[in-house]
Amino acid sequence: MSDYKVTNNITTSVEGRDLVMERIFDGPRDLVFKAFSNSVRLASWWGPRGWQTENRAFNFKPDGVWHYCMRCTDENQGEFHGQESWGKAVYQEITVPEKIVLTDMFADEEGNAADGMPVTLVTYTFVEHEGKTKLIMRSRFASVEGLQQVMGMGIVQGCASQFYRLDDLLEKLQKIG
Repeated sequence: MSDYKVTNNITTSVEGRDLVMERIFDGPRDLVFKAFSNSVRLASWWGPRGWQTENRAFNFKPDGVWHYCMRCTDENQGEFHGQESWGKAVYQEITVPEKIVLTDMFADEEGNAADGMPVTLVTYTFVEHEGKTKLIMRSRFASVEGLQQVMGMGIVQGCASQFYRLDDLLEKLQKIG
């Protein structure tokens, strides 16, 4: 059973323990792929608006680790201001410029997986679409409960916010050329 919703330009569906989000970006596939595969570019847009990302480790290859910290720098975000959120990804498969598969988890400052938080297998597929790029992000959770936990934490809204930041980066990169 699938439940389709469109929120902030993201088409979302839940298929069992999978969350599938699709969104079109105004940029060629190679450029969008590089926004995910280049450490500086990724850090410049990853995370919701008002948060800055620092890459502690970034090794973009199979079995390579991406360990990062998002910090809320926006004073208007109230209790979130000053908070940190650590994450870690381990790349499983990379096909340039078509696909990135990684294991994603909440982590601590040392890169240890956070207790009680789901580990997710995420597949990003980059599809050429009328001169633009369709990103298909499939997140497979170990359980429906893990999916529901992350949905309750606002994963769709968080992705929507950071994807607007990616729009801004793509626009800037295409202007400078």
